[in-house]
Amino acid sequence: MDWIIGAVCASMVAGAAYAKKSLTLSGCLAAIMMGTIYYGAGNLFWFGTLLLFFITSTLLSRFRKDRKQELEKSYAKSGNRDAGQVMANGGMGMFLCLGYWIFPHPAWIYAFIGVMATVTSDTWATELGSLSRKSPRSVLTWKVLTPGASGGVSLLGTLAAAVGGALIGAGAFFFSWIAGVEGLGLLSWTFVGLVGGLAGAFADSYLGATVQMMYRCTVCGREVEVHEHCGHPTVRARGWSWMSNDLVNVLSSVIGGCVAIGLGNILAL
Repeated sequence: MDWIIGAVCASMVAGAAYAKKSLTLSGCLAAIMMGTIYYGAGNLFWFGTLLLFFITSTLLSRFRKDRKQELEKSYAKSGNRDAGQVMANGGMGMFLCLGYWIFPHPAWIYAFIGVMATVTSDTWATELGSLSRKSPRSVLTWKVLTPGASGGVSLLGTLAAAVGGALIGAGAFFFSWIAGVEGLGLLSWTFVGLVGGLAGAFADSYLGATVQMMYRCTVCGREVEVHEHCGHPTVRARGWSWMSNDLVNVLSSVIGGCVAIGLGNILAL
C-alpha cells in the first residue's frame, strides 16, 4: 500500500510541476519514480523532506524570475529540470533511502539530511544569490567575478544557503516526529542541516571554480556552463571534460552527507 500511496502522491506533485513547466517530461517521469521509492521504501520522513526541498526550490526559481532570466542562460541547470538534474538533486537521497530500507542504521538518515540540505543550500544560494546587488567573489581568490560565474559566492547567497540547510534540518525533526522515526532534537537536527548544507554548498562552489567543465561564449566572452550562448556555440574554457554540473552536484552532496554523518553521531551521544 505504501508503494501505491507513494506513486499516487509523486504523480500528483510531479504532474503539477510538469504542467507549470518546472519539470520536463523526462524530469517528471524521474520525479515520479523517485517519489514512489522515497515513500514506498521509506515513509513520510523521507518523502516529506524531498517535498520540502522541491517545493521551496521551485518557488524560489520563480521569485523575481524576470531579473534572473539573463543569468539562467549561463547555467546548465534552470527552473525547467530534466531527468539528469532531478537525479543529481534527489538520486543520492533515493539510494540512501533504499539503504536504510535494506539495512536500517542512523547513519543513512544523517547522510540523507546532509545530502538534502546540500542540494537545498546550493539551490537557494543560486536563486537568491543571483539577486544580490553586489558582485560575487571567487571562493578561491576572493576576486570580484561577473554575476553567475561558477565558483562565485556572495553574502546574500551564503545567508540563503544557511537558511535553506537549516530549514531541511528543522523539517527533518518535524517529519521524523510525525513518522515515528527516532532521531535528534529540533536544535540538533537544525544544526546538522545548517552545517551539512553549508559544507556541501561551499564544496560545490570550490569544485565549480577548479575542476568543473566550463565554456566561453565567443560573442560576449562570459564563462558559462552551457554549449550555446548568445545564439552561438561556446568553446571550452577550463576544467575536466567529464566533470559536468550534475556530477559536481553529486560530489558536493556526498561531502555534505559525510559531514552530517559525523555531526549526527556526535550529537547523538
